[in-house]
Amino acid sequence: MISAAVYDADGVTEYDDFSAAKAAAGTTWVRASDASAAELDAVADAFGIHSLAVEDVRNNVRPKTEEFAEYAFTLLKTAELTTGDQSFREEVRDEAIGLFVGADWLVTLATTPDDPVGRVWDAVVRGNERLLQHGPDFTAYRVMDVIVDEYYELLDDIEDQIEAVEESVTVATDIETLEGINAIRRDLLSFRKVAWPAREAVGVLARGDPTQIQAPTEKYYRDVYDHLVGVVDLTETYRDLAAGTRDIYLNTVSQSTNEVMKVLTVIATIFLPLTFVVGVYGMNFADSPYNMPELAWTYGYPAVMIGMAILTVGMLVYFRRRGFL
Repeated sequence: MISAAVYDADGVTEYDDFSAAKAAAGTTWVRASDASAAELDAVADAFGIHSLAVEDVRNNVRPKTEEFAEYAFTLLKTAELTTGDQSFREEVRDEAIGLFVGADWLVTLATTPDDPVGRVWDAVVRGNERLLQHGPDFTAYRVMDVIVDEYYELLDDIEDQIEAVEESVTVATDIETLEGINAIRRDLLSFRKVAWPAREAVGVLARGDPTQIQAPTEKYYRDVYDHLVGVVDLTETYRDLAAGTRDIYLNTVSQSTNEVMKVLTVIATIFLPLTFVVGVYGMNFADSPYNMPELAWTYGYPAVMIGMAILTVGMLVYFRRRGFL
């Protein structure tokens, strides 16, 4: 749950006691992952980390950077697509990771398993030369860089979903297609709430505002900042694509409805004169002095039927020529 290591250019030493690691010479990294509240508080007390900062990690607040006298605190969020309430729908799940950068120490806090931090941790333990030769601010940069790289993987998955919906939206007007579009829009909105503040948080580090960020490391944070700018731009682009796909869906549904209404209108128009003819001859004038002579005509009934058939065919031909059918 809590791991500790001290490293420098000569190598890496892992510790079971993070308090002993803090007192050792070199760069100290204490990693608390999937940690309980008591474990987070213990690490915070050992390094003089403010309780409100730890509470921010617990409560999974929006990404931010804050400067303290002894350390710089940056909170970023991991983001991934996970299966939601419905097995065929995915939604964005984010988890907070707190990075506390001191003069010669780094503390990372997370209440869930932290894969991005774990990847960098493994690189340090294996003796990655670049990480060992730099201070805690560079290691924190590598953690942030891995987190942001995973943002691109999430956006790639969302792009695949958008392409799949775009292919089906012109031919499928069922409710599941609309649900898929709305799910994509919700995912992008959720991810936007992660990416936008993360850009601002890293921007503070890229400017070198905290004294714990060394001047040679600022360019690396600027690179992460540039990546986050690209992530935000892609997010906005995909939101526009999702909105355009929804408009196409609504237009397709409207066009389909118009086609149905057109057919029903033609049918109603054809039956209007036929109903009039049938209504006229449905009145019984056989015993009236003003009777209809054709009622006694042997071919009266066939003549009316043929006349209505000719009227129907004539109207269909007319509608076809006018483009109504």
